[in-house]
Amino acid sequence: PPQLPRWKRSRRELLQCLERFLRTVVTGVPLSAPAPASQPAWERFLACCRGQGLLSSAERDAGAGRSWTQAAASRPLYLILDDNFYYQSMRYEVYQLARKYSLSFCQLFLECPLECCLQRNRLRSHPLPDQTIYIMARRIEMPDLKKNAWEQNSLILKSFDCTSEDNEQIISLLAAALENPVKQNEENTEQKEADRAICAASTVHQADQTCRRIISQTMKDAKDKNIPPSEMKSLAEELNKLKAEFLEDLRQGNDLKNEICIQNQYSDPVRSVISAFQHEATNVVNKYILK
Repeated sequence: PPQLPRWKRSRRELLQCLERFLRTVVTGVPLSAPAPASQPAWERFLACCRGQGLLSSAERDAGAGRSWTQAAASRPLYLILDDNFYYQSMRYEVYQLARKYSLSFCQLFLECPLECCLQRNRLRSHPLPDQTIYIMARRIEMPDLKKNAWEQNSLILKSFDCTSEDNEQIISLLAAALENPVKQNEENTEQKEADRAICAASTVHQADQTCRRIISQTMKDAKDKNIPPSEMKSLAEELNKLKAEFLEDLRQGNDLKNEICIQNQYSDPVRSVISAFQHEATNVVNKYILK
C-alpha cells in the first residue's frame, strides 16, 4: 500500500520477488513479473539473478522463467538475505516462505558491540547518524533458540572476532539446513509462538505511542504551570524513564504492580499500562508543581 513507509514497501517487494523465484525453482512454472508498481524492484532482482549465473540473458527477451543456466540446475542453491532483520517477525516472514515450499532455512546472526558498530559506521563512505545505530541496538532481537522452535537452526557469531573455526561452523550450519528442509505440517505450535510475538510487539508499540502523547501533554501542562526550564528537563527525564519501565514490564509480560490496574481489572493490557502510566505521570508532575 502507498501509505507504507518506503523501507517497508521495499521489504515487501523483495519478499514478493523472492516468492516468485522460489515458485519457479520448485514447480517449474514460468517466472512471471509482479504488479507494475513493483517493476523496478523486479528488474533489480532479475539483474542480480543473472549476475549470479542463475538466469541466462535470453530470459530478458523470452519473459519465461525456465532458462536456468546449467550451473544453477546442477548444484545446491543457497539464497542469502543479507539484512539487519532486527525484529523476529521480519525473519519469520522468510521462514514462512521456506515452509510453504518445503525448503531449508537457517539464520546467521552476527553479534557486535555497540561501540564497534559506531566505529565501523563512521568509516563508511556514507555513514548513518550515530542515533540510528543507537536505535538499532535497542531494537534488534537476537534469535531465541529456546523460545522459538523455528529459530533452532541458527548460529550466533561474534562479528568483531572472526576465526577459521567460524567458517567451519557456517559450513556445518548450511549443510544441516540443506539436509533438513522445513516441513509444511510442522508449524502448529510454531505459528502460535510467532503470532504471540507479533501481537506482543504490536501491543508495546500501541502503548508506546499513547505514552508519548501523554508525556507531550504533561510537559505542556507543566509549562503552563510555570515550572522553571531547569526543572522541565528533569521532569522530561523522569517521565521518559517511567515510560521505559512500564513498556519493559509490558514487553516481558510482568504484572504491573499498580493499584489502579488491580482496581480496574482491564482485560486489555494496553489500556492497563496507559491507565497506570497516566496515574504515575500525574504523581511525578505534581512533585514539581507542589514544590
